[in-house]
Amino acid sequence: MKYILTMITALIGGCMISLLFSVIPLSELTDNTVLAQQSETISDTVRWERPRFSERKNERHQLVERGIQNKGVTDPTVLEAMRQVPRHLFVPKQYQSYAYQNRPLPIGYNQTISQPYIVAYMTQMLNLEAGEKVLEIGTGSGYQAAVLSELTSNVFTIEIVEPLGQQAKSRFDSLGYSTIKTKIGDGYKGWSKHAPFDAIILTAAPEEIPQPLIEQLAPGGVLVAPVGRAGKVQMLTKVTKDQNGKVEIQKKLPVRFVPMMGGPDENGSEVDE
Repeated sequence: MKYILTMITALIGGCMISLLFSVIPLSELTDNTVLAQQSETISDTVRWERPRFSERKNERHQLVERGIQNKGVTDPTVLEAMRQVPRHLFVPKQYQSYAYQNRPLPIGYNQTISQPYIVAYMTQMLNLEAGEKVLEIGTGSGYQAAVLSELTSNVFTIEIVEPLGQQAKSRFDSLGYSTIKTKIGDGYKGWSKHAPFDAIILTAAPEEIPQPLIEQLAPGGVLVAPVGRAGKVQMLTKVTKDQNGKVEIQKKLPVRFVPMMGGPDENGSEVDE
């Protein structure tokens, strides 16, 4: 076995004295060095710029502590994302004073921005890792997509209401969320150009989970959606697909979302941004 001897030679009293400090197997040192290099390389590949905002920072932190963390959301990356994204910049001006109350708010066109706790809970269900691809159906004001972009740089989001989609795109550009890819179109059909996705999240409720979305979910992926009829209590549902393509469905908790628009028989222009 080859060894590396770590020695220090010093001049003491006119004599050269060598001190032996450690004996390390060369193979062990090499293995550890390779692992460290691999770790650094992986980390380097998933770095991206995320905007930061000081305005109303304390309110965001209080919301996370009192309205999200205390309710069972424990993923530190999700909690940090909720601390960083400025919700007040994703709601109309007349509702900005209510932005850090734990409740949904109107954003126009009969749509809403979800309750922060639900945003965090659904995000945690996705179990996202940096670098994974996530598809959001229902951009709305863009708040959920901004939260997702704190966890991964590969965020794709679709909005069927054109004015909302255009406003969200402009908001991403002005606030610095440059890694989010947007599309105006029918989310029922997904975004096959960029499939498969490691995670898919729906922010509006279909009566049944669209089959195209299940097909665009990667093996090992997770889909989270509120499912049920409009005006009724829906069930927040988690769909997982194993490596063989088998799908498992779990119902988590009752929620109430706006109904999902679009569907298999609806056509319309779609714009990729």
